[in-house]
Amino acid sequence: MSKADNMLSILWLLKTRRRMTAKQLAEQLEIHIRTVYRYIDALCASGVPIVSDSGHHGGYSLLAHFQDAPLMFDKDEQKALIHAAKFAIEAGYPHGNVLQGALSKLKLFSNEEQVHAMNQYSDGLDVIHPPVDDSIKETLQELELAGADHVAVSIDYMKGYGTAIEARLLDLYGLVYWKSKWYAVGHCHLRGEIRSFRVDRIKQIHRTELQYDKPKDFSAKAFFMQSLLPNLDNKEQLVSLVIEGKEQALDDLCAHWLLGHALAERSNTAARFCLDVRTLETLPYLLLSYGGTIRVIEPDFFMDQLIQVTTRMLHYYESQRMTDRSCQ
Repeated sequence: MSKADNMLSILWLLKTRRRMTAKQLAEQLEIHIRTVYRYIDALCASGVPIVSDSGHHGGYSLLAHFQDAPLMFDKDEQKALIHAAKFAIEAGYPHGNVLQGALSKLKLFSNEEQVHAMNQYSDGLDVIHPPVDDSIKETLQELELAGADHVAVSIDYMKGYGTAIEARLLDLYGLVYWKSKWYAVGHCHLRGEIRSFRVDRIKQIHRTELQYDKPKDFSAKAFFMQSLLPNLDNKEQLVSLVIEGKEQALDDLCAHWLLGHALAERSNTAARFCLDVRTLETLPYLLLSYGGTIRVIEPDFFMDQLIQVTTRMLHYYESQRMTDRSCQ
């Protein structure tokens, strides 16, 4: 470890173990005892109140008031860090190994009681995400580095399911994690505008030498959510979607990431949402998943869309069944 890391480690050890001899510090940090003396002198010179007691039970310790300084995390902070690490790692955070190393370092410089508590916090929480494709971690790291250096990347991108792969040049403005998927947000040179790209659909990525400037105060999150949510500013183009149903089903609908932003009125038996037509076109499959627990009251054209989607699905599976039977 570097000099700074060793000096910080001495502070952590003295804070968690209260009193240690120079020999104990040297053994713990695997450095020479004379190096410990030099680091102790440097810490004292910088204003750290380290007390040296001689005798059989002597050693180095910190003054009582310095023991309460926020050098170490308290139990709630430790718990929050461990839980946050679990969420990040399960979500496919591209630097999960570094995060694990940070937690290991935290435990290394904690006493047995603290380590036991941290292990209990870790064992008491499980996070379930869809399986993460490890291959995208390298892509995420490449994107992150390119974005930090403001260097454009060339990507081979598959736009949809089974479609042809297109070459794109991207100025990355930010990464967004949304509904178990990673998205790269930035300026697409091909389209000449800001776009979002699913990282798992990036088949190849190459760093270029082209530099770019990120727009000041640009928020990848704000852009991404704006592209997903209905435009509620132009009220003349909004359509009322009225749904009746069981209270629990309505609760679920009103808590949905999309419909929750468009909720206008709510009762125990009905809910009214204000949406644009573009957004309405994406809803039939969502609402059909609720089966008979809800019923669309208006608008009429949306009820026609539900019937058309259901009819197409019925015809599709009927034709599949007939095909399977003819092959038997």
